[in-house]
Amino acid sequence: EHRDINIRRIGYVASEITKAGGIALCAPIAPYESARSHNRQIISEQGGYILVHISTPLEVCEQRDPKGLYRKARAGEIKHFTGISDPYEAPISPELRLDGGCGMSPGDLARQVVSLLLENGVIS
Repeated sequence: EHRDINIRRIGYVASEITKAGGIALCAPIAPYESARSHNRQIISEQGGYILVHISTPLEVCEQRDPKGLYRKARAGEIKHFTGISDPYEAPISPELRLDGGCGMSPGDLARQVVSLLLENGVIS
């Protein structure tokens, strides 16, 4: 419940920024389709909305985890952890889906996002 509230708060702030003519780039872990759909609706009413989904295999997330949070979640020390004890619903129709486990550098992945923003006239 608290995750949805937080994602909706992010969406509200992004919609206000969009309404004022700005661009909001948000990078939350938004595990539920209902919250993402809500944000798409309220932000799209004010301007453009682009969803980028970075799909990274759970094993890769665990390998990259410097704080050991996945290990703690698997041991039951952290409850309601996305991907372990809580579900993650992949976006149904993002405008761009990137593979975070393919070995590409973060810079290469970011360039794909920038290209999409350029193609859609969000930035120039």
